[in-house]
Amino acid sequence: MVDKSNYDIKILIEQLKNYCAIQERCSTDILTKMKSWRITNKNQNKILNILIQEDFINDKRYSKSFCRGKFRIKKWGKLKIMNELKRKNINPTTIMSSLNEINDIDYIKELDTQFNKKKQSIDSLKFYDKKKKIAIYLIGKGYESHLVWEKLRELKE
Repeated sequence: MVDKSNYDIKILIEQLKNYCAIQERCSTDILTKMKSWRITNKNQNKILNILIQEDFINDKRYSKSFCRGKFRIKKWGKLKIMNELKRKNINPTTIMSSLNEINDIDYIKELDTQFNKKKQSIDSLKFYDKKKKIAIYLIGKGYESHLVWEKLRELKE
């Protein structure tokens, strides 16, 4: 932990602006950073408000970027993305509108791709075990269970 509680607020604001400029951040990320620097709560709120006013922090923009990135790069499902955004204290209505950034057709295609990838990797198991492993994998990636089970029904012995 770095104790920056005695630093000038202007210096802290500039450091946090640079931190936000590197990649998109949400208000929870910034609060966590300021707590690790041992900045007082009064100053945390003041700094956070300045960063929001100057548009260095925008939770809606962060949420949309997070949804697109986690889906395209990490191949996460909507449930996992939603849970991670909830963990970062993003407003539920913002989360739902951000999840609309994911195209439904692309989402189903990616589920299909992940299904086939996992199916190929566990070819030697019994049918029931294969089904179970695929289900655990896809649900763990955050895909909705009804979509996963619908996909598993296509699996032949």
